[in-house]
Amino acid sequence: MRKRLFPTLLAGLLLIFAALALAPVSAAAAPAATINDAAQALRKDPVYVDPGARDQLSAAQEKALEKKITDADKPVLVAVLPATSAFPAKDLLKTLRADTGITGVYAIRLGNGFNAGADPQVMPARAVVNLTDAVKTPAADTGTAAQLNAFVDRAVEQARGRAPASWSGGSADSGGSPSTGLIALGAIVVVGGAGAYAVVRRNRRRKEEEERAALDKLRVVVDEDITAYGETLERLDFHPAEKGADDAMRADYERALDSYESAKTKMEHAQRPSDVRPVTQSLEDGRYSLAVLEARRTGKPVPARRPPCFFDPRHGPSVADVLWTPSGGAAREVPVCGADEVRLREGEDPMSRTVDVGDGRRRPYWEAGPAYGPWAGGYFGGGLLPGLLVGTMLGSMLATPAYAGEYGGGDFGGGGGGDWSGGDFSGSDFDSSGFGGGGFGDGGGGGGFDGGGGF
Repeated sequence: MRKRLFPTLLAGLLLIFAALALAPVSAAAAPAATINDAAQALRKDPVYVDPGARDQLSAAQEKALEKKITDADKPVLVAVLPATSAFPAKDLLKTLRADTGITGVYAIRLGNGFNAGADPQVMPARAVVNLTDAVKTPAADTGTAAQLNAFVDRAVEQARGRAPASWSGGSADSGGSPSTGLIALGAIVVVGGAGAYAVVRRNRRRKEEEERAALDKLRVVVDEDITAYGETLERLDFHPAEKGADDAMRADYERALDSYESAKTKMEHAQRPSDVRPVTQSLEDGRYSLAVLEARRTGKPVPARRPPCFFDPRHGPSVADVLWTPSGGAAREVPVCGADEVRLREGEDPMSRTVDVGDGRRRPYWEAGPAYGPWAGGYFGGGLLPGLLVGTMLGSMLATPAYAGEYGGGDFGGGGGGDWSGGDFSGSDFDSSGFGGGGFGDGGGGGGFDGGGGF
């Protein structure tokens, strides 16, 4: 009896040990996660939930959030972390961005706090601050799932670039084994590889043709802008050696000339519609330099940096914000030059910039197609443009996620950080200015930025 019982007990113990060995390690028994663990996970999927913060976001909610990001094909990364010493609030965004190495928009839920940052070429700092404030207001639902979904909904509409190729496209909790995925992938490659490759090539050619057509349309408008700016420089009655000229005036003049040359060079090398944005940014910089030069020469105070005239950026920097209602739209404040301010005050129409919309017809640029988005974005960067264009044809197009894929992104400005596009792996070579400000604060406490990165 004992001889038969011993093998049975031994077999039972072996089964128990095997089950324990194969069972997943519980969150309590798992080693404490680090920022690097979060970074490594974000290289594979857009959402990381630390084991110590699993009560904040369920596996199903994580999977739904990941699907929303991957479906939009945007470089938006989300981390849900516990408020512990392993994740110090100070410089957390910057450290996570450096360790992950992916150019994109980063959102962190730290305990009950929230903060976000982005590479400037993916989303301007002002746009990130606006989005962060919006999801931290007292009126917003600041539960983890609601807050993160609210942020992601807006971020995928505005972020420039595409999701990194390293993302698997699904949650780690979605079930299935690596071998099953590899088998399925192999079957797809064997059965439909040739057809898929043909489709990819055809789609790529179609996209290239559309980009060329859009760039040709933009080139006409930008060349007009460059020519107009060049004529302004020719009419400028200033010589660096003239009586009364000082070093500050000469520096303003030099910047104005440099902006002209920069705009011409950038336009000559433009290959895609998105390449037009830095061209018009250079022209905007140049016109501001001329305005500063004029103020110094006439003894007036140096003007504050303001966006150009909304109705036609060739008018130069704006001098005021006035209430204006587009046809069929709602009233909003727009920046205007002095001449248009007078026209509006007297009930006249402003001198609006019109562009060709086909069949010899010309319309104001905000009633034209999405191809003019990069042109306008260079003039009105930093998240300003969407608010100016809300309710107009161009504004409606810019607000769609498809816009970024076709015309180079919805950041309406950007800059800095080298040549990395959204979703690229840039490692630690990034512009840290997009990750340095603000703090996590209280997720339900009004969204103020404390300037020190504190929790």
